[in-house]
Amino acid sequence: MENKTITIQPGRLVSLDLFRGLVMFLLIAEGAGIYHTWLNATEPGSVMHSIALQFHHHPWNGLRFWDLVQPYFMFIVGVAMWFSVKKRRGRGDSRRQVTLHILRRCLILLAFGVGLHIGYRGRLVWELWNVLAQLSVTILIAYAIMRLPGRTQLLISLGLLLLSESLYRFTNIPGYDQPFVKDHNFGSFMDMVLMGKINDGGGWVAINFIPTAAHTIWGVLAGKLMASGKSGYRKIVTLLIWGSLGVVAGYVMDGTGFDPIIKRICTASFVLTSGGWALLTLAFFYWLVDMAGVKGWVWFFAIVGMNPIFIYVFMETVGKQWLVDFTSYFIADGLIRLGSQQNVAMFINSAVVLAIAWLLCYWLYRKKIFIKI
Repeated sequence: MENKTITIQPGRLVSLDLFRGLVMFLLIAEGAGIYHTWLNATEPGSVMHSIALQFHHHPWNGLRFWDLVQPYFMFIVGVAMWFSVKKRRGRGDSRRQVTLHILRRCLILLAFGVGLHIGYRGRLVWELWNVLAQLSVTILIAYAIMRLPGRTQLLISLGLLLLSESLYRFTNIPGYDQPFVKDHNFGSFMDMVLMGKINDGGGWVAINFIPTAAHTIWGVLAGKLMASGKSGYRKIVTLLIWGSLGVVAGYVMDGTGFDPIIKRICTASFVLTSGGWALLTLAFFYWLVDMAGVKGWVWFFAIVGMNPIFIYVFMETVGKQWLVDFTSYFIADGLIRLGSQQNVAMFINSAVVLAIAWLLCYWLYRKKIFIKI
């Protein structure tokens, strides 16, 4: 990248750096409370309120922009994993060394995922709904089949969707025999088996890792495509075709009532739709950045994606549970004393916290500190 602030190595997939950095920026903004305070500061029914709603999960059957962020995250991990494994094998690491690295990484992600739930609850709990806990399994699945032909990997990913749908539709466990009803489906039954509890009203289920493993698998396949010697045009066309097929198939399944789009239990229609949008988004960024060469502003987001797990965990713990309140003593309270409305003051406070988080990422980059797992 031609920018004095950040240097991108020649040959690097800059569009992936942008995609990852943008997703992480959106996640740390959520940790800073931007979307919650934005919603509270706008009038219901207004355009700005409607936009703010797009940064909150849909309560059940439907799709909002925020529902795409977690699939984006898992997809990006798959793309990056292809390049990472290829790099490790290229420098001489044995298959055993790479496998042990993947296993270690997944164990750390699982520990972070469970640890975040303990932090949320303020006590020792065993809960597996966090995206990091989910990711610890989807990475293992994607890595286990990575060496298989691409067509076989695609069939396995679709098989995982079929498996998940079959479990929801045909197990018919009393009390959990309504496949698309919150807290009365097979996913909630498995939560009782795995954790002895169901999610507190949100409808999230731990076995989402089965269908959403497809996101990580499709990321691996996309990474293989992007690393290939095919022309940029062919890469974009391939991404556009498969992405469009996923989006159309998902919306048709939902529109006909055959399979509703429900993120909280990761129905097949949701996985196809969100996976399709991930492919289309990568195609757009690849065209914009790597082909058209529009790179001058990419550094702003790219540096956030250079320490993705660290900054996510930081904002979910220190950021959300301490920094937001601490800064409010100075920012929000000061603005309220000056006559600002409380909701507006809290939104500005969240913006300050987001700026602090970004500056932390910038400082880590300047010091060449990259926390990897």
